[in-house]
Amino acid sequence: MSYDKKDLERRMEGALTSLSTEFGGLRTGRASVNLLDSIMVPAYGSTVPLNQVASVTVTDTRMLSVNVWDKTVVGAADRAIRESGLGLNPVVDGQNLRLPIPPLNEERRKELQKVAGKYAESARVAIRNIRRDGMDSLKAMEKDGEISEDRHHALSDEVQKLTDTYVAKVDEALKAKEAEIMQV
Repeated sequence: MSYDKKDLERRMEGALTSLSTEFGGLRTGRASVNLLDSIMVPAYGSTVPLNQVASVTVTDTRMLSVNVWDKTVVGAADRAIRESGLGLNPVVDGQNLRLPIPPLNEERRKELQKVAGKYAESARVAIRNIRRDGMDSLKAMEKDGEISEDRHHALSDEVQKLTDTYVAKVDEALKAKEAEIMQV
């Protein structure tokens, strides 16, 4: 086994990237192209992401426009968006779907805050699991005589500082997302 700080950092950065993708799918009352990232559309004999059958653009702060490239897929895209649980009702206009983004009520905002908190906790758990992997490899290296006890403690501190940094970044991202959700 070997200790690779760059690998641990890359994996923690991946957890943060994953969190920001999940946050992008949370509806905040403002139109965002990331809102539809999780929508899968049955098309061409399989299920594909919406962005592979259509282009999504923001026309104003409360309106998304989905331009479906193949008119045979318009109905499936409309159904997929309606059934996504995002609370959106597309208006079909030829091969375009207009999606008005309704304002959020207080109760829905609080629900979204809880969901954001769950996403953030999952990211923290992922980061702590990466820390554990790093600590385990350091223990194994010390046991095999590859590093001294002092070096093990120094590297353990380094791993902990890296973990603390990334957990703080998760907390910052959560705070920003909660503020965005609560904006009227």
